[in-house]
Parts: sequence; C-alpha cells; structure tokens
Amino acid sequence: MGSTPAGRARFLRCSSSLPAVQLNESVGLGALFLSSFLAATLLPGGSELVFAGVLASGTATLWPALAVATLGNTLGGMSSYLVGRLVPDKKIGAKVVEWVRRRGAPVLLLSWVPLIGDALCVAAGWLRLNLWWSALFIALGKFGRYCVIAGLVA
Repeated sequence: MGSTPAGRARFLRCSSSLPAVQLNESVGLGALFLSSFLAATLLPGGSELVFAGVLASGTATLWPALAVATLGNTLGGMSSYLVGRLVPDKKIGAKVVEWVRRRGAPVLLLSWVPLIGDALCVAAGWLRLNLWWSALFIALGKFGRYCVIAGLVA
C-alpha cells in the first residue's frame, strides 16, 4: 500500500471496487433510508446530519443519497398522512387543519419544516386530500430540502 500520499491514493483507487466498499455504501444508504423515514414520522429525530455525513464521508455519491433520503422521508411523511386518514371523521378546529383545507395539497411542499411538517401531513390525511398529489408535493418538498443540504456540504 505504501505510506506516501501517492501510495494511499493508489490504494483508495484500487479498493473502490472491492465488495467491502459496496457493503459500506449499502449500509450507509440503508442507515440513511431508516433515518430519513423515521425523521418524517411522528417520532422525533432528524436525518439531515446522516445525509450530510453520508455525502461528506464519500459513503455514497450525490444522486443515490438524494434518491434514498427523499424516498425514505417521503414514505415517512405518507405514513403520517395515513395516520391522519385513521382519525375519526369528526369536526376538528385545529388551525393547521383549516390552513391545509384552504391551501390544499401544495401546502405539503412545507412538509420538511421541523415541528409543523408532521402536522401538515396528518392534516392532509384527515382532510382526505388526494393521495397522489399529496405524495408528489411531499416528495418535492423533501427533495428540495436535501438538495439545499447537499449544496451546503459540497
């Protein structure tokens, strides 16, 4: 391998095709998916640091990391949407419900915002907003947030 910088660089180039590196990428992306999913549910947590860590460490490249984080976070948001669907259809006077009712599915572009994002997804489910439009706007909002984080890490 060599102890010179050129020797280390040569080793890193050669080792990038080894299965262990692919395993590290798989494990890193798996952890990113899990973190992204859980962060978008009603459970506390954030996936931004895991996403930034995966990118900064070189565990995964940009597009796979963006795809995995967006998918996990979107599915987590949709699980909150489904929780809202399970709430009995009675009159709820919460401000967030009225706000979502007036603005419709596009408000879910803000589903990534801490504290209010989960409430928006639950309200969208409770209001029975269109499932596909809700999923699209949730995904777009989550993707945009991860793009900004990726830009900050680069």
